[in-house]
Amino acid sequence: MSDLIGYARVSTTDQDHVLQRNALDAAGCTRTFTETASGALRDRPELGKVLDYLRPGDTLVVWKLDRLGRSISHLIEIVTALGERGIGFRSLTEGFDTTTSGGKLIFHVMAALAEFERDVIRERTTAGLAAARAEGRVGGRPSKLTGAKLEHACALRDAGQHTVTAIAEIVGVSRSTIYRALGEEPAKTPVRAGGR
Repeated sequence: MSDLIGYARVSTTDQDHVLQRNALDAAGCTRTFTETASGALRDRPELGKVLDYLRPGDTLVVWKLDRLGRSISHLIEIVTALGERGIGFRSLTEGFDTTTSGGKLIFHVMAALAEFERDVIRERTTAGLAAARAEGRVGGRPSKLTGAKLEHACALRDAGQHTVTAIAEIVGVSRSTIYRALGEEPAKTPVRAGGR
């Protein structure tokens, strides 16, 4: 037997689920899972419980689309996974229902638009990186080892009076940065027999 199962979520403890629960009860939900958590969180305990509880033929019902997903792509991911398990999805406020042919059509259009948006972002990012490389710019965090610090580190190394650890402390960077910059291999610490 198929059931309508509700999921209600509020973001903070000073909000309550009453409005959502009343709407879900009026829609005929036989059970409603309630949660107090930010929509930005991907892992929400009650959402995990309701997704585990649902069986083929059931329909997950929410008051509004934003109660379920933290973004359009996250919402599409959840609804797609439900559909693959033979579970419907309904949002009361937007009148969205994947158990109807119109709802399925709207969902596929949403999924196609989200995919299109991801492709456009990917293309823009790739083009931007290529343009930056052509101009000699590379992304990433700027190095802490400036030209002046590198010269100082080389002079200290050439003087032969300081260890790599001491040089790193003097110029204000990590030992691994010094090893990389000077093209040296870190010394291996010998392992004693019978211990770590």
